[in-house]
Amino acid sequence: MSDRLTEDVTKFQGRFAALKAEVGKVLVGQDDMLHRLILGLLAGGHVLLEGVPGLAKTLVIRTLAEAVDGTFSRIQFTPDMLPGDVVGTQIFNPREGSYTVRKGPVFGNLILADEINRAPAKVQSALLEAMQEKQVTLGDQTFRLAEPFLVLATQNPIEQEGTYPLPEAQLDRFMLKIKVGYPTRDDEVKIIDRMAGAGAEPSASKLMTTDEILAAREASRQVFVDDKVKRYAVDLVAATRDPKASNLGNLAPLIDNGASPRASIALIKVAKAQALLSGRSYISPHDVKTIAHDVLRHRILVSYEAEAQGKTTDHVIAQILENVPVP
Repeated sequence: MSDRLTEDVTKFQGRFAALKAEVGKVLVGQDDMLHRLILGLLAGGHVLLEGVPGLAKTLVIRTLAEAVDGTFSRIQFTPDMLPGDVVGTQIFNPREGSYTVRKGPVFGNLILADEINRAPAKVQSALLEAMQEKQVTLGDQTFRLAEPFLVLATQNPIEQEGTYPLPEAQLDRFMLKIKVGYPTRDDEVKIIDRMAGAGAEPSASKLMTTDEILAAREASRQVFVDDKVKRYAVDLVAATRDPKASNLGNLAPLIDNGASPRASIALIKVAKAQALLSGRSYISPHDVKTIAHDVLRHRILVSYEAEAQGKTTDHVIAQILENVPVP
């Protein structure tokens, strides 16, 4: 391992710790959610937050955007939206007989797709090209999006009124899906003090530039991965597709579709980011296990039998992590 990489890892570990502290001036609790958002920012992958309203999902994304010196767009998804409301459209000028392009809010560095599952599938699908190819096609013109480009989406549980399930192709483009839970009682008291107290509501200051984030991503890519750890990540993903081959025959009736190779790539990318934030220039199997639930939970389709038994994708992933040998 080069001395330069070790220096970069130490430097960026400190910078992201400072970023967390800056966001922490506004956010109370939810440290795990913030950590995983920063993992997505560092690994260059889009993040989906799921939880009931009122759990600071929008607040943490907006505050993270305030602390990063880049362009920020917020898109509030509603049932009557059209794809052009997201990516933009062509406008006809009758006097000149030509079209001009009006770019949509997706043209930015950090995009908050708020309550993404309250818009119909055709609107959600408008994000597919932007999220995967990092470009937008309007008519016969294709526009590259700025780097870094990150979609940070929130959604309410699909059991709630007025929600649409996200298409599988859309879900697979999110690197991480984070389940957001309620704060502890002590944290909730602190939230009241901070947000309903006598003083002004706190805000975050600009702390990191987009160039720093891109440099940190490059350092993350250089983090060393042993072949045994790569094989471990592949074994975890393979177990979601063919549980019997992984001696997990009891899971076979619970899974309709397993994760794609995109999951294996995401496991390694996010594990590299996890290692960097831990101050290491190499990843361990523990890094992979730590982020496995967030990478895999939205890429596995459980069967009706699993739903009847009350088994979720998190149950399936826990069984896989428990039984696949760790190198």
